[in-house]
Amino acid sequence: MFNDCIIMAGGSGTRLWPASSSRLPKQFLPAADNKSFFTLALERALALGERVVIITGNSHIPHVIRDASKLEAAERKRIFVIGEPVAKNTAPAIACAVVYSLLSAKNNQDRNMLVLTSDHIIKPLKVFKSDSLLAAKAAAGNQLVVFGIPPARPETGYGYIEISAGKDNVFDVAAFHEKPDAETAKKYGASGKFFWNSGMFAFNCSFMIEQFRSLAPDVIQPFDKLKEPKAADYTAKKGIKVLTGWKGLNNAYKNTKGISFDYAIAEKCRKTAMVRTNFDWIDIGNWEEYVKLGKNDESQVFSVDSNACYVDSDIPVALAGVDDLIVVIRSGKDGSVPSALITRKGQTQKVRNITDNIKAAGRGELL
Repeated sequence: MFNDCIIMAGGSGTRLWPASSSRLPKQFLPAADNKSFFTLALERALALGERVVIITGNSHIPHVIRDASKLEAAERKRIFVIGEPVAKNTAPAIACAVVYSLLSAKNNQDRNMLVLTSDHIIKPLKVFKSDSLLAAKAAAGNQLVVFGIPPARPETGYGYIEISAGKDNVFDVAAFHEKPDAETAKKYGASGKFFWNSGMFAFNCSFMIEQFRSLAPDVIQPFDKLKEPKAADYTAKKGIKVLTGWKGLNNAYKNTKGISFDYAIAEKCRKTAMVRTNFDWIDIGNWEEYVKLGKNDESQVFSVDSNACYVDSDIPVALAGVDDLIVVIRSGKDGSVPSALITRKGQTQKVRNITDNIKAAGRGELL
């Protein structure tokens, strides 16, 4: 078991725009078994952590409470929510969590931590738990532990971890590599020494705080000024504690550097190990992948001479004489700006370019 399991539940997931937006990020969309991606992550965290700490944007807290409130009362008591006043990427989020965990420690006891993503599908839970406990054992040796996914195909959309020596599914990390081109991805897959970077981590907090102070002082220093929250700093929402009054948190986020944990720590850390994972891992990074989950409401679709189309819409849609389309429509019933996406299958990676164009046009309200 871990003392703390951290779920990073920020971000807007623009690759699934317009269903995913700043109002309703990807992690709160339906994933499997009528549960959201976030709920599935919560189940993993509860299976491994004495306490579950959720780091999310202040505006996303209602979604967190909505999903977490469906749990049993005993599970809700183990959940703590920290709202980020501003998004500063993953390094500040993890720095905040580490400081929070250490401030909670009694008698200077060291604490171990598992950092989880909130928008992936991981199964079966039994295997994930076994791999995570292996990571906890490796992290006890004062090192950062990452989870490497055996590549199933040449993939240009993920970062890679290169390994060197190792045994029993735990290997030394030789280097981290950026998202490769297609030819390089093929070479990585053929070598047997490169793995997809899952974005999940395990470590002892005392070790990690020193790594932050050494490698990314401009990230950790603002959080080092925080004091242990008092009981009055929490607000109970449906049996879940939300840290609403942590003095100094807003200033810490204002003054910290916005940077990813990979850039700030992982790529620089000289004591890093990788667990070769055995669980199934799916990053739903585009509509092509999401379609495979089968979340298609046929009652909203009226189709004539159309084949292999996918529709995700909150209003009725008619298709006539078209094939292989993905149609996503949000009418604005929830108060958001109405928007629609129409793309051909095989082209969904370009949605990121669409959202970039929307930003460049000054239409941020669409995101």
